[in-house]
This record gives sequence, C-alpha cells and structure tokens, in this order.
Amino acid sequence: MPRKRLTQIFPRLLPLRTWQRRFCFYTRMRLDENRYAEVKSETTLPYQLYETSYPLYNRETGFDMVYQENKVFNLKLAAATLDRVVIRPHETFSFWKLVRYADRDIPYKDGLTVIDGKLTTAPGGGMCQMSNLLFWMFLHSPLAVAERHGHAVKDFPEPPSDAPMGVDATVSEGWLDLKVKNETKMSFQISIAFDEDRIIGRLLTDQDNGQLYEVVNGETLYYRKNGKVYEEVDVKQKMILTETGACSSEKLLYRNKCEIGYPLPDGTDIVEKGSKEK
Repeated sequence: MPRKRLTQIFPRLLPLRTWQRRFCFYTRMRLDENRYAEVKSETTLPYQLYETSYPLYNRETGFDMVYQENKVFNLKLAAATLDRVVIRPHETFSFWKLVRYADRDIPYKDGLTVIDGKLTTAPGGGMCQMSNLLFWMFLHSPLAVAERHGHAVKDFPEPPSDAPMGVDATVSEGWLDLKVKNETKMSFQISIAFDEDRIIGRLLTDQDNGQLYEVVNGETLYYRKNGKVYEEVDVKQKMILTETGACSSEKLLYRNKCEIGYPLPDGTDIVEKGSKEK
C-alpha cells in the first residue's frame, strides 16, 4: 500500500500546500527565461492548419448531468483566455499561464475532477477537456511538446471524436501543465468556439509551409496485472506534403499507458501479466 501524503493525514494542511505549489509553479515560469505566449490578435491568421471538435457532453460518467453542464460553463470561462492567442516564433505556450485567472470575475462551477486518485467534483472540474483539445491540435503542427501528462486512469469511455487513443493531456494547477514551444519561423493562432453540442478548435498560421500532419495509433496492448487492466498504445505523427498527398516522414511521438477503470467491450484481447513484470 502506498504511503499516505501528509495532506491526506492532515487535510487542513491542503490549502497551504496548494498555495505553496502554485506559488512555486508560477515563480519557476517567471525565472525560466522562456518567453510565454500571451498576446491576442483580433486579426485572424490567414492559413488554417487544423480544425477539430469534441462533444461537450458525456453521458457515460455515472454522475448527474448537471456536472456536464457545469463543465461546459467552466470551459467557456477558460476559452475566453485562450481564444485568439498567438504563439510567435521562440515563444512557449503554457496552459496555466493563460488560464490562471479565468475565474477572476466569475467563479467556476463544480465539475468532475480527480483528487487523490478518486473521481469527484470540485470547482473548475472538467478543464482537461480543454487541454485534451489543445494537445490534439498541437500534435497537428510542428510545435514541440515541452510538457504533457497523460491521465493515469480512464474512469469512463470517451465520447466519439476524431482523436485516436492516448492523445489526452491532463492538467492540474501547481502540478501539471501543458506546454509547447514554437521553434519555427511561423506564428500560430488558437481559435476556440462552441456550438450547441460541441467545442470547436482551430489552429491557424501566418504562412503555408506545404505540410499537413496526421496522428495515428501504432501498436496497442491491453493487459491485466494485479487485478487491474491497462492500455498501452503508440502515438505516431506523419507529415504529409499538401501538394502531392505523399507522406514525407513518420515518427513515434510516445507510448501512452493508462489504467482502464471501466469494462472493455466483449472480445477485447487482454494479456495476463505477472505481478513482478513491468
């Protein structure tokens, strides 16, 4: 059994610990010599590199749908700080650098989130849907991922989208961020909009570099270990020449691993692994 953290033994210390983590989190960013993207442009950059959308509501969570409504409310607050932001050459995008004060004037509502490894509700819950969307967009660009954290556990099935498995990006203020660096000579602009049922993300650029990007899964494995089921999957990026449609290169980005916290479909091939195997 893992050893309990001090804040689990003494819960009253949690606000102090949270403040400490956030203070150190933002202090490091002030001192790390990165130039962070924060400028918005009312002018839309001329070239659309990628567009995607996700369903806003997931009915498979096992929680009251009011928390899905609250999530949408929270996402719209966050979107107001992200929409139209431009990531210029040599700049770094940080999710929390931009979203930090999204609830300054209007407080977040309670949405689903994971605390101490358990799915529960808290103000600002559901923010990972925004970081998932952004990460999926960034993977369709030459932006270099500087920080990304996958969810340790999938607690419920994901709603249908154009994203393959293993391309999520969880965030937690003071602990986990999503960052990408622009090491190109191009500028990139984030666009986020909503319709009745979906959140829509677009990544725009100031020049056409003659390439598009495709993200696909490679080898996928499900296995059971110590009574828990895990998913491991390769995530690959292909670069496609727009003039010919030919694939100019392909690379493995990472291998994603997470625990599956819900029953997989009948017939899923699950390998049995011993407790001492890694």
